Amino acid sequence: MSPRASSTLGRAAPNIRRVTIRACAVVALLVSAAAACSSERAPDEPLPPLNPRATSLHAGFGTMDRLVDTARKEGVLNVVGLPRTWVGYGEIIDRFSDKYGIKVVSLAPEAGSRQEIDLAKQKQGGADAPDVFDLSMDVAVANAASFAPYKVKGWADVPDDLKDNKGRWYAAYGGYMSIGYDPRKIPAPASYGALQRPGALVALPGDPLRVASAFSGVMAASISGGRADAARGVDLFARLKKAGMLGQPDRATAVVDWDYMNAARAAVAKNGDATWRVTIPKDAVLASYYVQAVSARAPHPAAARLWEEFLLSDEGQNLYLKAFARPARMEAMEMRGSLDGDAAEKLPPATGTPVVLTIPEQDQAKAYLKAHWAQSVG
Repeated sequence: MSPRASSTLGRAAPNIRRVTIRACAVVALLVSAAAACSSERAPDEPLPPLNPRATSLHAGFGTMDRLVDTARKEGVLNVVGLPRTWVGYGEIIDRFSDKYGIKVVSLAPEAGSRQEIDLAKQKQGGADAPDVFDLSMDVAVANAASFAPYKVKGWADVPDDLKDNKGRWYAAYGGYMSIGYDPRKIPAPASYGALQRPGALVALPGDPLRVASAFSGVMAASISGGRADAARGVDLFARLKKAGMLGQPDRATAVVDWDYMNAARAAVAKNGDATWRVTIPKDAVLASYYVQAVSARAPHPAAARLWEEFLLSDEGQNLYLKAFARPARMEAMEMRGSLDGDAAEKLPPATGTPVVLTIPEQDQAKAYLKAHWAQSVG
């Protein structure tokens, strides 16, 4: 199962408006200067009473130094569902631990989003309970009451449609659904439909009824005219299965997965990009983000908040970028000159207006797959 597996049988959640990622990032940047000014402490302003469970750095600590000192006294951070091979989390965890002298305990690294929430409920009240979460947006929205509001310093740079206005969750990184392929076996697919060619063996990164990235692969293949229709995606994979062209990722000539996963495969492939390449069909650009949240019952509340400050800082965002994920603050960082340009140039190119599925759209599509995938594809 994919390390970011998540049951797709989620409950309905409040609507999240569809927007283009570039547009909302620009809007966020235009207001960020004013927002930043309101969150900065004046030189002569007295420090607030220390509050490790505060809703912002300004309200609970006053300065980064006080946050760091408080987190160091706690000494531990419990993370959950973070495989070291996923979007650079191995390096991110090591950098955080080395920089701040805090031990990072990785709980159930292979857990999916819903499993993260279940584990937190099981360990509630214990010192080994998760402090922070890394979740698909639908799971975060459905469980927002379990999270502590906390707005990081870079809050204004995160597009409004990628964060909860109370600060209970906010995007850290994301990407586009893509096709990774072996150019020795098949030519570059111009579309998902183009995968139906002799000699192709296509794979999803798991069962779309259980694995979030596989579900998104089906939905990307379903897009036409800027709209997703689950029936179109199921039909394509049913035709591939009937033709004997649907297989497992380790043997496939084409894998439908997030661009950061396919780009990572290309980076480690023998002979460089000659054995694995990545393309994002321009007529079907499906975007999605993973979001961060602090547990309302975090046993190490200051360390949890320091972790979020690190992930959303320029340093943390560039570490995601180095691993081919697209930082939530990417647009603002690019305009300010703090983005790692060399890493950005290595991202698979994407053109066209991204489609971001709303929670109701996801729920409707999941219901359709639950009713039709096993019968049509197996």
